Amino acid sequence: EKSAVQHSKSTAAARRKSTELPFRGRRIRRSLYPSHHYSSPIETPKATRPAKMVSYVNILLYGVGGIVFAGMALLVAFQERLVYVPVVPGLTKSYTITPARLRLTYEDVWLRSSDGVRLHAWFIKLFPDCRGPTILFFQENAGNIAHRLEMVHIMLQKLQCNVFMLSYRGYGASDGSPSQHGITKDAQAALDHLYQRNDIDTSRIFVFGRSLGGAVGALLTRNNPDKVAGIILENTFTSILDMAGVLLPFLKWVIGGSGAKGVKILNFVVRSPWNTIDVIGQVKRPILFLSGLQDEMVPPSHMQMLYAKAAAHNKECTFVEFPSGMHMDTWLAGGDHYWATIEQFLEKYAPRNDETDSSSSGVGNFGYF
Repeated sequence: EKSAVQHSKSTAAARRKSTELPFRGRRIRRSLYPSHHYSSPIETPKATRPAKMVSYVNILLYGVGGIVFAGMALLVAFQERLVYVPVVPGLTKSYTITPARLRLTYEDVWLRSSDGVRLHAWFIKLFPDCRGPTILFFQENAGNIAHRLEMVHIMLQKLQCNVFMLSYRGYGASDGSPSQHGITKDAQAALDHLYQRNDIDTSRIFVFGRSLGGAVGALLTRNNPDKVAGIILENTFTSILDMAGVLLPFLKWVIGGSGAKGVKILNFVVRSPWNTIDVIGQVKRPILFLSGLQDEMVPPSHMQMLYAKAAAHNKECTFVEFPSGMHMDTWLAGGDHYWATIEQFLEKYAPRNDETDSSSSGVGNFGYF
C-alpha cells in the first residue's frame, strides 16, 4: 500500500514536470486543457499593442479629416460674410450721417445694375456747377459710404473735385447681397451713369479705391480704358486668396494666389477671389499707388507686388510710400504730402481748364497745391 502511494506521487510529479517549460529562467505552466489556453503576460503586449496604435491613428485621422471637411463646408457656406462686412459690429446698416450734415452739395442717386439690383449712391459736388475732376470712390469691405464722409469732405476741398460714392449691393441703402460678380456689375453701372451726365467733364473721371475698393476699381478700369482717365489704388491686396493666408495662417497651405507655391486644393471653392495681381498688369491707364507702411491689415508687400506687375506693362505708374500710414488712416497720416501727391497725378493726366473751372465757381478758389 505504501508502495502504491509513492508510485502515485511520483507519477503526478512527472506529469507536472512534463507540462512546464523554461522561459528566461522562469517556469511557465502550460494548461492541460486547451480551452483554457494561457498566454504569458510578456507575450500579450506584442500581439495587441500594434493594433491599439493603429486604432488611435485611425481615430486621429478621422478627427482631422472631419475638422477639414467642416472647415471647407463653413468656408463654402459663409465665405461672403468673411469677405464682405456691410454692418460693422456695434453699428447699424443704415447711414449714421449724410453729406447734408457736413453742409455738402449732393444728390441721392438711384441706379439699376445690369442684373436689375437697385443701388444707391451719393454724388457730392464742391459747388453746383463744378466741372473739375470727378472721382469715382470705391470703399473698403467693412461699413458703408457714410463712414468715409470725413475723408471725402477734405478730398473735395483739397482737390477741387466732385466725388461719386457708390454703395455696393447689400451695403447702405442698396439692395441685394454682395459678391464679386455682383459688385463688378455695380461698379460698371456707376461709371456708365457718370459717363452719361452732362454736368461734369467726362474726360476727367478718375477711379479711387482703397483695399477691396482698389480691387473693384482695377477691374473696372481694365474693362473701360476709354472712360477712365486714371486710377488711384491705396492699400490694396494682391488677391483674396493671398489674404486668406494672412488673416487665417493655417489656410495658406490650401488657399493661395497665382504666386503661391504648391497646389492650393481649396482655391476652387472661393467665389470672390478678387485677383488684383492678375488684373493690374492689364490696366492701360495711369496708375497711382499709395502705400501705408504701417498697414495692419494688408501687408505693404502686396502693394509693392502690384506696382511691380503693373510697371512691367505700363510706363505710367507711380508708387508713393507713407511711413506712418495704417490701413484706414494713410490719408490722415500722410497730411499735405498725401493730397499733393494725388493733386499732381490728377493735374498730369487730366489737366484742368482754368477758365471753365474758375468761371463756374460761385465760391472762392480752394486751389491746387
